[in-house]
Amino acid sequence: MRITIFGTGYVGLVTGTCLADAGHEVMCMDVDSDKIAGLENGIVPIYEPGLEALIKQNVAEERLLFTTDPAVAANFGTLQFIAVGTPPDEDGSADLKYVLSVADTIATHMQEYKLVIDKSTVPVGTADRVTDAISRRLQQRDVDIPFDVCSNPEFLKEGSAVEDFSQGARIIIGCDSPRVEPLMRECYAPYNRRQEKLMFMDIRSAELTKYAANAMLATKISFMNEVSNLAERLGADVENVRRGIGSDPRIGYSFIYPGCGYGGSCFPKDVQALARTASGVGYEAELLNAVEAVNYRQKASLYTKLSQALDGDLQGKTIAVWGLAFKPNTDDMREAPSRELMEAVWAAGGKIRAYDPEAMKECQRIYGERDDLVLTKRRDNTLEGADALVICTEWKAFRTVDFRRLREQLTTPAIIDGRNLFNPESVRAAGLLYFAVGRADSLRISQPTEAPAPLASQAERSGPGIAYTL
Repeated sequence: MRITIFGTGYVGLVTGTCLADAGHEVMCMDVDSDKIAGLENGIVPIYEPGLEALIKQNVAEERLLFTTDPAVAANFGTLQFIAVGTPPDEDGSADLKYVLSVADTIATHMQEYKLVIDKSTVPVGTADRVTDAISRRLQQRDVDIPFDVCSNPEFLKEGSAVEDFSQGARIIIGCDSPRVEPLMRECYAPYNRRQEKLMFMDIRSAELTKYAANAMLATKISFMNEVSNLAERLGADVENVRRGIGSDPRIGYSFIYPGCGYGGSCFPKDVQALARTASGVGYEAELLNAVEAVNYRQKASLYTKLSQALDGDLQGKTIAVWGLAFKPNTDDMREAPSRELMEAVWAAGGKIRAYDPEAMKECQRIYGERDDLVLTKRRDNTLEGADALVICTEWKAFRTVDFRRLREQLTTPAIIDGRNLFNPESVRAAGLLYFAVGRADSLRISQPTEAPAPLASQAERSGPGIAYTL
């Protein structure tokens, strides 16, 4: 098939590359000429394991093309995927301006039947708005060209997106036209051979499924973090609790690891967007609001524990930070706990020495040159002159540590472990103070310490929006 993808971010690049790798002819379109030029030369703007090699291979075999020309893109494929960003608006609802802009672009240039596919994460009712946008433009052109709109939500995890696309558990298609199913079956046939993964349903159910899935996973994370806070106050060990409840097949072990909160491009904005969608139809989604509130508080707990370790005085102190990305195997720092921590430390007069295996350039892009921020080339370089260590991301490179050497390097012998990487007894045996998450034998926090400045809202923190990028 000939397929067009509007958007060259995580979803667009992974979708386009994997479909090309399956034998389709794919053209990816983006308004960012520098990004497109880089992709044509094998320069991938994001870190995603396995993606760069696939892009280079399929570009070389001329199955994967890139363009900045919307007319060429709109007339290339019968299938037109919309995979652009839906950043949160000021009230937390999804901003659909990029999605609707692409719909208008397709309608402006199309000359024959198109199947327009919403791949972006969009609120319920978006397919209707996309249909209206295309219809209006075609009417203005005074042409009668048939088209369909369907919903095909993505279920990709950053860090394993290529694997998730090719080996995912389900492929959901929301449609209301008999023309859609055979086209989408042909599109996904290479990934639907071993078992029937395709699930066809009405469009609104498909749109809601994506938000419901992310909200459920975010709920599990916030629930476990709530339990960890309770464990700290009761003298229990949340790791034992996690193993105990995870052994129940009705619960399972996925997404019940306590930590310093979730971040990234999906969970924060999708929970907010679903809550705002509920509010828009007169329903108060109390559980969703609580999930968001718990996560906000959990991110702030890193600073709370750091402040207690340093007796509330961070003025002039240097804090070593291991991990900047919101999770391992990505360079994405959107809504990352590390950002909450660093900004609070700076507001309190402290300095940061940080290292991440992949997110250093992204950190530099977000914060620029600062006298109170040093990005080091190696993990252990962060400890030079540091007063304490905070772990924000569970990269494998952080799991094995010489605690006695670390004790010698830190001015204040304290580790604030936001991911529970270590055995508390081993840390304490080396003479270190250990502040973990919900661990009975780590130091417990009795009174929260407020961050010195309000944490910025997601809309303020997400950075400048880039059209056609997700």
